[in-house]
Amino acid sequence: MHQLTEFSTRNDLDVSLAQSVSEILAQAIKRKGKASIAVSGGSTPKGFFKVLSQSDIDWSKVTITLADERWVAIDSQDSNTRLVHENLLQNNAAAANFFHLKQGEEFSDETLNDLNIAAKATLLPLDVLILGMGEDGHTASLFPCSDEINVALNETNDAALLKVQPKTAPHQRISFTFASLITSKNIFLHSCGEGKKTVLTQALNGDDLLEMPIRAFLQHPSLNTQIFWAP
Repeated sequence: MHQLTEFSTRNDLDVSLAQSVSEILAQAIKRKGKASIAVSGGSTPKGFFKVLSQSDIDWSKVTITLADERWVAIDSQDSNTRLVHENLLQNNAAAANFFHLKQGEEFSDETLNDLNIAAKATLLPLDVLILGMGEDGHTASLFPCSDEINVALNETNDAALLKVQPKTAPHQRISFTFASLITSKNIFLHSCGEGKKTVLTQALNGDDLLEMPIRAFLQHPSLNTQIFWAP
């Protein structure tokens, strides 16, 4: 299910979320000697990234990855990897390890298979998952009514990652599957703005997962997705 926390400012949200995440990562490191976190792309998490990057934890034992990535050049303005490098892999967090979803130029089945094996071996289950949400209710690259959405949302899907070619957004993408993401020990939805609050209300008041894939995380009976929202 879900738990909603509303903040008066985005900075308050960023500070609170960074504190929660750093505590979880520190506890994971203490318990098992390592920690893993997947984050979302886009402009919303930049402030959170900058606050989190200053957290005083042993970042050398943390592996960071993305919930999804566009198959574009790393230096592209559309690259989530670039976003993470410029905003999160800075300050103390510069010591963290980064698991690249976009590897090489060719997006072959062999590349996808290799990434699936590596993700299962080094990342999953994630200690922390930070999701974003689009105006259409997509999260990661799980887009409404896309050709891949049924496979992507299948809880019995053994794949950690899949190729996505959205009909309503640019670029071929790679995304973690719902089945792999719901194994995460702590799931957060980071959302800002009145427009996203409207989308969130729609997501919470309907049950068609294909229409709004974010519902799969908000309404799943065994999940406790923590929603952090600010104007």
